[in-house]
Amino acid sequence: MTQSISLSPFSTARLDAEPLTPGHADEAFTVLNSTELHRYIGGEPLAHDALTARYERLAAGSPAEISDVWANWLLRVREGGHVVGTVQATISVDEGTAAIAWVVGVDFQRRGFASEAARGLVGWLHAHGVTRLEAFIHPENLGSNGVARALGLERTGVFEDGEEIWRSPGFSAAQ
Repeated sequence: MTQSISLSPFSTARLDAEPLTPGHADEAFTVLNSTELHRYIGGEPLAHDALTARYERLAAGSPAEISDVWANWLLRVREGGHVVGTVQATISVDEGTAAIAWVVGVDFQRRGFASEAARGLVGWLHAHGVTRLEAFIHPENLGSNGVARALGLERTGVFEDGEEIWRSPGFSAAQ
């Protein structure tokens, strides 16, 4: 795998994942503009201009001095085309590892979208040579803990910034 990894769309049974662009900010703003959503993921909802600027940075990719690849997708329900959230991976090109995350808007939670999207993301990563995964999850975020378990990730008991690190079996941070 190289820094030139090219993001491509992927699909699941109900979702289409599109590489994130600044133009997605309009649709994503209403889905992600919830204080409740940020309860466990930190921060606060971004103002529309700040969300657009963030998407511009993410779509531009990681800076040249960073060897990691930033991979971000917007999640859209195929039937109806509604935006439900995002998935992301920070891919360590040299190590074949990725830190993954998923965000599904409050109005779309408890419908299996996060698990479905995360499985689709993992499939995309595996197809691109990523074999070891980790996720950073607040211990009280029961929904995300369930998604991590469904992906086969395991709790490590190691915490960073209040979030527990979950890793794929056999993953060692020292590898």
